[in-house]
Amino acid sequence: MTRVLFICMGNICRSPTAEGVFRAQVQAAGLAQHIEIDSAGTHDYHVGAPPDARSQEHARQRGYELGGLRARQLVAADFERFDLLLAMDEDNLARAARLATPAQRARLQLFMRYAPGLGTAVPDPYYGGPEGFEQVLDLVEAAGAGLLKTLRQKP
Repeated sequence: MTRVLFICMGNICRSPTAEGVFRAQVQAAGLAQHIEIDSAGTHDYHVGAPPDARSQEHARQRGYELGGLRARQLVAADFERFDLLLAMDEDNLARAARLATPAQRARLQLFMRYAPGLGTAVPDPYYGGPEGFEQVLDLVEAAGAGLLKTLRQKP
């Protein structure tokens, strides 16, 4: 079993979108019983809230359902539970690293490393228009495909 955690700031836009998209990719690959997927935020702004309505709507238009997800805050124990902790940007990577021991930091990476050539961050769409939510989906679909390919190559 490989356990993957996606991390953004409030856990209502980027990381739940990544969770939902990657879950669908994993299920389509027939690997749902081998990969556990979750998401969390570095801040406690929205704990218990569903994903942003715009994130849900744009995801739904592409066939992803996010409505059952609920925001939660990243905790130190997540570094024990998950094999890979994937941050959406440098700021959240740095914030998450503060909760990890030096040995655990090796599990923490930028999600976009799995989509070479598309940049290093999944931009936060919260204060923008519809195009930002579409861009998030484009990026997480690409990075999710790269992550899945990498995990399939693991012995």
